[in-house]
Formats: sequence, structure tokens, C-alpha cells
Amino acid sequence: MKDDFLWVEKYRPKNIEHCILPSDIKNTFKSFVKNGEVPNLLLCGSAGIGKTTIAKALCHELGVDSYVINGSDEGRFLDTVRNSAKQFASTVSLTSSSKHKVIIIDEADNTTHDVQLLLRASIEEFQKNCRFIFTCNFKNKIIEPLHSRTTVIDCNVRGKQKQEIAAQFFERCRGILTAEDVQFVDAVVAEVVQKYFPDFRRTLNELQRYAATGSIDTGILAVLNQVKLGELVSALKNKEFSIVRKWIVSNLDNDPNAILRTVYDNLYTSLLPSSIPQAVLIIAKYQYQSAFVADQEINLLAALTEIMVECEFK
Repeated sequence: MKDDFLWVEKYRPKNIEHCILPSDIKNTFKSFVKNGEVPNLLLCGSAGIGKTTIAKALCHELGVDSYVINGSDEGRFLDTVRNSAKQFASTVSLTSSSKHKVIIIDEADNTTHDVQLLLRASIEEFQKNCRFIFTCNFKNKIIEPLHSRTTVIDCNVRGKQKQEIAAQFFERCRGILTAEDVQFVDAVVAEVVQKYFPDFRRTLNELQRYAATGSIDTGILAVLNQVKLGELVSALKNKEFSIVRKWIVSNLDNDPNAILRTVYDNLYTSLLPSSIPQAVLIIAKYQYQSAFVADQEINLLAALTEIMVECEFK
């Protein structure tokens, strides 16, 4: 690799045209650029899909002054909103011809109800001088008063769009690997893209990790193989917690959500029919939590432990 910093930052698109999006959503953002104005926005969608990139690209292309606050920074978030952000929003830009500044609230669904009420008040207080762009994984965690004061755009990829978007991202990955002088096999890169889709951030991070050896070839396919469940199911059935934990540690290269999905796909062959509904609820709960927990290993272990305790195996 030519550089030692993160590819997700080095190759982050600077304008909407270069963002990988379904055409209808891209056209919506292009219309904002064409009109030279951005409304208050709520961008929702799964982790790594590009919400923050879109927000930054909009600001860059419009030439507006922007200020980014991360909603996960619980300890300092409230003070930042009350002080730094308020000062930023209340002053006129001296370097931009745009009518409005923009404050980007990243991961807004990690903020509390009270903080969101403060943000609602800020939208109204600074509407003449500032616009707000919120990003979130789960829009149901955003209070209704913020929904009603923003244009809500769902960035998730659905249906027939998935194949088109995955193909675009595959070509983007090929271009990055070529620019970084990394030798690669197309089929292997395609498998990495498929495994982590639509999490573009995770995909690029994994490719950069694999590329540390100077090439991405069939040698990494062993890492990408489907999760092997035989040993895990046996340990869950026999309530062998230590073996379950050991299995998780040895499979940490796999996405925790992919593991839970594989468990879900095998419920009918592993569990008694009466236990399947309970297992589905457990998996859904921990998949939801995985978007914002601090430790994915502990979250996955908790999910499998609950399945082990609450469900009956064949």
C-alpha cells in the first residue's frame, strides 16, 4: 500500500455524483445541489451505507461551512450542542457565499430523548442561518418532532437495486486496489463485497486489512468461508458455555450479524418447533443492539447464551 491511513477516508467521495446510491435517491440529492440549497435532512439506513459521506459531499459541493458532531460521544455531546454548535450556528459565514451553514449530527439515534428535544429547539432557533443534517441507523429512535422538521430520506438499498449497487461498489473497490498497487483476484474481491454488502465502510476496511500482504487472492477465502455451525449447535444443546465462548473467539473474523443470520437460517434443523419463535425474537433483539453496542463479542455471546438457556434443541 502506498499510504498507511484509512482508505475509507482517503477515497471518501467529495461530491454526490461519486456517491454510490440508487438513481432515485442520487437524483434527489443532485436537485439540492442544483438549487444551491439543502433542507433539514434525516438520513437513515444501515451502518456503513454512506450516510455521513452523503452529508459531507453535499456540504462540499454546495461550498457551505459545516460542523460535525457525533451523537455517540455521550459525555461531551450536550456541551458541544449548547456551546460550540450554538456559536457556529448563530454566526454568519465569512468564507462561504451560501445562505446557510450546516450542522451534521452523526449517529443521532444514539442521543437521548432530551437531547433530541434540544436539537428540535435548535432547528427552530437557527433556521434563518443554519440547516441540520441528521444521520441514523434506526429512524424509529428519532423523536417525531425531528421527523416532522426534516426531509426524511431512507438510504437503504432494496430489491433489484441491490445487484446494481453491489456491482458499482465492486468496480469502486477494483479502482482503489489498482490505485494502491495491490494485486487482486476479481472473484475474491467480489466475495468480500458480497459478504459485507451493503456495509461499504466495513468492506473497504476488510480489503485494506487483507491487502497488507500486498495481494488479495484465493488465500483469504478460508477466512471468508461460511460460518461452520456444527460445533456451536452441539455446545448450545449441551449447554457448554465455555465451548460457546471459545467458538465465538475463533470466529471473530466473521461479521457477528452474519453469524446470527446463519443461526437463524438453521433454526428449523436445530431447534424443536416450539422454540423457534423465541429464538427468532432473541436474534432480532441482538441484531438490533449490534448497531450501537461497544463490544460485539459480548453482544454475540449474550445472544447465543440466551438461545442456549431459553430454547430446546432436537
